[in-house]
Amino acid sequence: MKEVYVFDFDGTLTRRDTLLEFIRFAKGNVAFGFGFLLYSPILVLMKLHLYPNWKAKQQIFSYFFRGQKAVDFDAKCRLFAREKRSLIRQKAVAYMEEAQRKGAQIIVVSASIDNWVQPFFPQVRVVGTKIEVENDRLTGRFLTKNCYGKEKINRLKEVLSGPREDYYITAFGDSRGDKELLEYADKGIYRPFR
Repeated sequence: MKEVYVFDFDGTLTRRDTLLEFIRFAKGNVAFGFGFLLYSPILVLMKLHLYPNWKAKQQIFSYFFRGQKAVDFDAKCRLFAREKRSLIRQKAVAYMEEAQRKGAQIIVVSASIDNWVQPFFPQVRVVGTKIEVENDRLTGRFLTKNCYGKEKINRLKEVLSGPREDYYITAFGDSRGDKELLEYADKGIYRPFR
């Protein structure tokens, strides 16, 4: 059996939600505050489970990044990963590195946009929410479903070749969005690196 370690990103490998951190980093505090004030009614509805999480996330992402050149966005993502290493839980990184040394396959499965997750872990397979680009500019829409909940399992299945029984999966998560993934794994570990 092939050993696979699957890690959620936000809250599991990081200390905070990186969507908020990335927007603040890319746009500054004033624009960040104004944007979230503007979208606060939708965010309240989302918290009350009256508005879909993915739709609120996409609208906020679109507000801040629609029309930006893809090359500039990717450069900002790489800079974010370089300058915000302090967001990463070092205990988690040490665990990942040890698993890699033992020959395990490491996969990060995240609802975050994979453009800024991948630069944190360039040697690891990252499966995240993908964004749409047309004519070299961000449309503000997601190309894939938000990689949250059951979608994490769907995306993981796309990455793993061969039947499920060929793998022993250990998954790590910290939130409601990881529930299905932790249940799907042979071993699911909740809030492992606190």
